Amino acid sequence: MDTTGTDRVKTAILLLSLAGLLSGLGLYFAGRPDMASIAWMVGVLPALVALLIEILRSIGRGEVGLDIVAALSMTAALVFGETLAAAVVAVMYSGGTFLEGFAEGRARREMHALLSRVPRTATRHRNGGLEDVPLDEIVPGDRLLIRQGDVVPVDGRLTSETAFVDTSALTGESMPLRLSMDADVMSGSTNAGEAFDITATHSAGESTYAGIVRLVEEAQRSKAPMSRLADRWSLGFLAVTVVIAFAAWWFTGDPIRAVAVLVVATPCPLILAVPVALVAGLSRAAHFGVLIKGAGPLETMARIRTLILDKTGTLTDGRPQIVSIDSHDGMAQDDILRLAAALDQASKHPVAQAIVAAAKARNIVLPVPTDVAEIPGEGVVGRVEGRDVLVGGDDFVAGRVGQSSAIQEGLSAGSVLVAVAVDGRIAGHLVMSDPLREGAAEMLAGLREQGIKRILLATGDRAAVAARVTEGLGLDAVRSGLTPDQKVLLVLSERKNGPVMMVGDGVNDAPALAAADVGVAMGARGAAASAEAADVVLLVDQLDRLGPGIEIARASRRIALESVVVGIGLSVLGMIAAAFGYLTPVQGALLQEVIDVAVILNALRALRIDPHDPASLGPASGPDMPRTA
Repeated sequence: MDTTGTDRVKTAILLLSLAGLLSGLGLYFAGRPDMASIAWMVGVLPALVALLIEILRSIGRGEVGLDIVAALSMTAALVFGETLAAAVVAVMYSGGTFLEGFAEGRARREMHALLSRVPRTATRHRNGGLEDVPLDEIVPGDRLLIRQGDVVPVDGRLTSETAFVDTSALTGESMPLRLSMDADVMSGSTNAGEAFDITATHSAGESTYAGIVRLVEEAQRSKAPMSRLADRWSLGFLAVTVVIAFAAWWFTGDPIRAVAVLVVATPCPLILAVPVALVAGLSRAAHFGVLIKGAGPLETMARIRTLILDKTGTLTDGRPQIVSIDSHDGMAQDDILRLAAALDQASKHPVAQAIVAAAKARNIVLPVPTDVAEIPGEGVVGRVEGRDVLVGGDDFVAGRVGQSSAIQEGLSAGSVLVAVAVDGRIAGHLVMSDPLREGAAEMLAGLREQGIKRILLATGDRAAVAARVTEGLGLDAVRSGLTPDQKVLLVLSERKNGPVMMVGDGVNDAPALAAADVGVAMGARGAAASAEAADVVLLVDQLDRLGPGIEIARASRRIALESVVVGIGLSVLGMIAAAFGYLTPVQGALLQEVIDVAVILNALRALRIDPHDPASLGPASGPDMPRTA
């Protein structure tokens, strides 16, 4: 049964149980106790049948949960004629399962966004013309046209002179790549330049992108299910309940005392308090821009000990930015930027757009260029305010103006050098790179204060780039040049150190996000595929939201545990009172309701959790000391 169908069944059972209880009370006070008993029984039966089915399924999976205690109490109450007590238990139990289902929500959605990004057709050269054909008709050797902005449908070999492709979603490389003839072109990459041709080397089903889709699906299927916090208490509570109920019946010979014990023992502090606290935590986390897809991920998030970070778009901003402007001809830096940005307005290249954005950020007014011509993968030429301007790669510009390159020896790994020539001479260089997110070092230090023991970087980028970006961050390990399946293996290998959280934003991160105990996606600008595969989505493009998210998760879990311990303690006292005959089954049910109200009110404290600013966490504000308003 799908998630929506399950939610509908839980809702229907709750409504039937509630209707049975209320109609029975109406009939009872109307002087029809016989009809009231029937109404209560009718309201109990749907909940009991659903409960028995779930117990059989759990036993089939080798699990023992709290459902057994609730089934025993309802069955015993019906057998011995305590139908009102059975009806109260049915409403309490169905209400708890409804809340738990609501908390889980749709924690595992199908990979619709990832699959929708896969091209359905391709443009193939045939008999001197072009034809659109379904992907499953593409065979190795077919020549395909990849238009500007198209996603490459299959793996292939470049047959055009040059191509510019954006592979950030696949490899994490933030800068577009320039490919030459006969270079391999990966499916799933995007054409960031002019149209080019490839010769297919694989069918669609055997290509890189299809492999990533399969990796995600396999990782989700193989991921260990998150056990409910409540079920980890169930076996001990079940044993205590059975012993007290059996002892009460054995020593007094009165089965009603056993029924009263079972009714009081209905584990509503566990069934209700845990999902209420976790749902409140989900709501509170969303207030801080952290969307957690259910109570299971929230609970697991509270126990995270290892954090694995992707680089591009996660630890870094994911967009090339100007880090310096070098003038070589006495021209002012703002003038170099203004002329370059004015010409680059005519280009769709990501680097060109970053230059335009940088100029606009400085409130520079950009004139309209004329006589513009773009050389795909190389640069742009044209006129700005009557001056000849050339913007592009350093070698390309130097070759066009007949001037030796002024490239700096100390150019750091991962940087891109953009040359700007004006009236036949190189005026300067724009040095661009994908910078580390602001406050990243403080954020990582704050996470360590919250109990994260290991922090690693996992990237498909080159080792030199990864080393430069992470310098001074104090990471426990840096893994570079990783493919999607290698990221999955890294996640699995790190589990020996405790629950693992993986943070990423690209399609290449989706399998690792699905395999991690908690996958976190950058939802603001990240790939839809990673958001679908993840358990947690950061709704704002700020990695520092991780701190509040983890703190809220830990505080919510602590509040849930407090509610459980207090509730179970009161329930055990009630069971003992019932065993000695001080409580009837109905009184036991009402006492249990009072306990429920108390633990629910305590659980709702999670709505008032006030997390610290992650950058200001200190030793005195560890993971077990969240603030509540």
